[in-house]
Amino acid sequence: MSDVDSGILEQVIAATAEPVALVSLDRTDWPVVLSNPAFAAIAGDATTDQPFADVIEALLGRELALEISESMRARAETSFPVEVGGREYLVSLKPLTGDDGPSHYAVIWRSAGGSGAAGDDTHHALLSAKRTIRDLTRDDPVTGLLNSRAFREVLSHDWAVAAREESSLALVLFELDEFEAYVEVFGRHAADSCLRRVGQAVRRSLRRASDVVARLDGARFVVLSHAADEAGVLEFAARIATAVRELGLHHPRSSSGRFVTVHHRVIAKSAGRDSGSADELLCELLDES
Repeated sequence: MSDVDSGILEQVIAATAEPVALVSLDRTDWPVVLSNPAFAAIAGDATTDQPFADVIEALLGRELALEISESMRARAETSFPVEVGGREYLVSLKPLTGDDGPSHYAVIWRSAGGSGAAGDDTHHALLSAKRTIRDLTRDDPVTGLLNSRAFREVLSHDWAVAAREESSLALVLFELDEFEAYVEVFGRHAADSCLRRVGQAVRRSLRRASDVVARLDGARFVVLSHAADEAGVLEFAARIATAVRELGLHHPRSSSGRFVTVHHRVIAKSAGRDSGSADELLCELLDES
């Protein structure tokens, strides 16, 4: 985008009555690069260069921040009904596609009480249907987390962005201890319930809404974190392991105190020209050749 184009875009957004923000996808933290006074009135003045997931988490809560982050990772056009300051909005997220695919997201807050509410309701219903279809292909049916294929797509994208920035990514693998014995005692339905509860405990423990958790297969979960150091990730992984144990899920054949527990492995690596591919990073974590 040229300087003239950028200046014109800033004027257009500033003159728009609805709250509008522009989010960059070219960095792993998805910063807000442009917003108008109406958006500042909702989210505050100091949002420029702040990670969009953090802005949404402070404004709307962690659960919705996680849901919006997952939609953006899928590069989906979608919308969410929200309430801020006693007013209802339909937050529409639209990927802006260039020659090399989506590079930005436009985030538009439309008032749910305006004259176009019926049209917005229809638009929201259509986007919700699209999101449901997308989720069927991206979500693990047992836990509701991302499935292995979708996680590999996310990792590949974030690894490419980290390589451009010469920044680091970390992966944490969690595996339930003696899970086959748990299945033998309680059966498959109870095992699925256990996996769901563990998966949600991991999800709730993520440090930032831009972090990602997925179920790889069986009793294995993986977390993608945009962390800078392995020591910090190890501490983070230990807190998640503690959170799983504190669920208090009874496991009579466990050798670790008769509760469901997990063990973990961590890998943190700086992405760059000679650092290999995202698939190689994941294989290294899984100890696969």
